[in-house]
Amino acid sequence: MLGYIKAYKPELRIKEYEMYKAVYCSLCRHLGKEYGFALRFTLSYDFTFYSLLMLSLADNTHTTERKACVCNPLKKCTYCKDSGQDFDLPAAASVIMVYYKALDNVCDEKGVKKLLYKMFLAFLSRPHKKAANKYPNVEEIVSNYVKEQAAAEKREDGNMDIAAAPTSDALSKLFSLCGKEEGDKRALSRLGFCMGRYIYLLDALCDLEEDIKKGRYNPLISCEDAKERAERNVYMCINEAINAFELINIKQYKNILGNIIYMGMEDTFKRSKTNEKSV
Repeated sequence: MLGYIKAYKPELRIKEYEMYKAVYCSLCRHLGKEYGFALRFTLSYDFTFYSLLMLSLADNTHTTERKACVCNPLKKCTYCKDSGQDFDLPAAASVIMVYYKALDNVCDEKGVKKLLYKMFLAFLSRPHKKAANKYPNVEEIVSNYVKEQAAAEKREDGNMDIAAAPTSDALSKLFSLCGKEEGDKRALSRLGFCMGRYIYLLDALCDLEEDIKKGRYNPLISCEDAKERAERNVYMCINEAINAFELINIKQYKNILGNIIYMGMEDTFKRSKTNEKSV
């Protein structure tokens, strides 16, 4: 995933923002502990949201503690206390997704960039194998997603729905793993589908100009009104994600998750249109 799912900080209360940061830093720490220090730098806000979603459905509450940041020893960070296992699935999913993203970049890039991604892919080989062995279901979901995405792009017919489907389906399955109750699983699956489509379309919109220059595949290139239709679809995805979220039996951190879905997604989209950085 690409870091498009993030909070709208101005509307978070201080204690909520501290908890949001604690989840981010706890996932970072877990990535380093399980898969090596360098994997910390692959962390995205998308998997922070995924971690928060898992925590929100758990019965146990989480206390926090202040410790020195491993990346910056002069700085102290807030972490979720005694919650390592709660971050096991999100960390593994993050590593597997990063591995396949690097594999995709090897196929897409040329020259020096291609060589660098090949080196990065070799570096990711052992962490990926460990994550895949721990969560073979996640490995299957992501590897199938990559194959289906490649097949969809080979069509080169500019069909936006077909192009976005693999990402939507993959996140639908990943999100459903967070739930225990059947009703929650269905709502989580729908939420993942909508957010996956949102991520794909937003990424296509952000990369449109560069893809045109470099002659790379982008489903928005083939039709004159494709960009406008994609933008309308992004808003539809946000609205459908809101509807799905309201059906989930959230036990904690509802305000933080709601902030991301109700405000963060729209804010990220608006800022992407003007190339602004998130606040």
